[in-house]
Amino acid sequence: MNYKTTNRGKQPVEDKTCSLVSRISVSLPPQLLEELDHMVEGRGYGSRSQAIGDMVNYQLAEHKRKLGNDVMVGTLTLLYDRTTRGLQKSLADIQYEHIDEVISSLHVHLTHNQIMEVILLQGPANTLQDIANKMISQRGVITGHLQLMAAIIPPLHAATED
Repeated sequence: MNYKTTNRGKQPVEDKTCSLVSRISVSLPPQLLEELDHMVEGRGYGSRSQAIGDMVNYQLAEHKRKLGNDVMVGTLTLLYDRTTRGLQKSLADIQYEHIDEVISSLHVHLTHNQIMEVILLQGPANTLQDIANKMISQRGVITGHLQLMAAIIPPLHAATED
């Protein structure tokens, strides 16, 4: 990557060859266009193109997730009742069974009985969906949601040969 020096230090210079875009034409009914414009304004997008690009990226990630074995990164968010006997152990056991896919987890006590847990996952989409299904279906889990993205986490350490 190239860098230029600015008053804020060295800043990466965007490679113009990587930022090329293709122009397409989209036809929308007036009411849908009006809703799109409200969303663009409400979410603070710079343009319709940016909003549509974001939606296309989301749909492509969903498509890849449904196809099955592309490696993806995502979060599994659970809300569960901590007083359900054996639930926390079951959730921990499932995470341990999938230690190659479970990167990290964080839990927050929301009320006396309710815990929200967010689990960072990476691996084949179908495997991540299976993990989510196992966890969400546990007795005592109130709700859960798996959100996947077509990206991967870079390795923290280079592999070493012993």
